[in-house]
Amino acid sequence: MDDVKIGEILLPGDEKEQERQSQRVKKRFWPVLKRAMRQVPFGRDLIASYYCALDPRTPTKVRGILLAALVYFVLPLDGIPDFFALVGFSDDIAVLTAAFAAIRGHVRDDHYVAADKALADEPDMQPAR
Repeated sequence: MDDVKIGEILLPGDEKEQERQSQRVKKRFWPVLKRAMRQVPFGRDLIASYYCALDPRTPTKVRGILLAALVYFVLPLDGIPDFFALVGFSDDIAVLTAAFAAIRGHVRDDHYVAADKALADEPDMQPAR
């Protein structure tokens, strides 16, 4: 996936678009994450980003970038369909990595505390070691 396409995916959008994306992410994030945990190498960061994206204290542009990346993650059809073992989440990982780089420093400690709690509360979400 080239930088141009990733850049287009991560456009923050306006308030209305962010609200639409926020609802989509809230609905589909946890089921998709549970399916992906063994393949996504940075599950804790992904969950912390989820909490950062939904945090009203997060700057609008940062929220928009994260919501765009998370919507791409939860979409059932994307560049490489997620049902392909081992490679299905590779495009999602590329988009999420680009988003993490763009918003570095905005995911706060309290987002990671919430992520750790979510991981502790859901034993089947623990990444394979």
